[in-house]
Amino acid sequence: MKQKPQSHPNVATQEPVVLFDGVCRLCAAWARFLIRFDKKRRFKLATVQSPEGQAILRSHGFPTDYYDTMLLAEGPNIYTKSAAFFRVMRELPWPWPLACIGWVVPSVIRDWLYDRIALNRYKLFGRYDVCVIPNKDHDSRFLGE
Repeated sequence: MKQKPQSHPNVATQEPVVLFDGVCRLCAAWARFLIRFDKKRRFKLATVQSPEGQAILRSHGFPTDYYDTMLLAEGPNIYTKSAAFFRVMRELPWPWPLACIGWVVPSVIRDWLYDRIALNRYKLFGRYDVCVIPNKDHDSRFLGE
């Protein structure tokens, strides 16, 4: 799903930002995956609970107190659910772009599957009591750092 509202504050126009739920263990694992495999540092990260994440959510009309999808903000565009996932995967080094074969599945089915995991992520993977704080060597990967 793609929306196209105004630019968001604190983000360079062309700088892609991946927003994720900072208390979700699955989402934190996704952030660690990106830190490990995004060798070109194409993506910045932000938790939806951070001031930067909250500003991006507000500027694109998303709720700031309930999170049911990872978001990818690319300039004025924002992508959600499977579209966000595949747009990120295609920018990672080999073999990760192979995951984009999932684009052949209709978006209604992809997003339905995405929603099943997202809506049950705390039950399936657990949650942290507080947002995960990045390690010092990862500070530069997070928006606002």
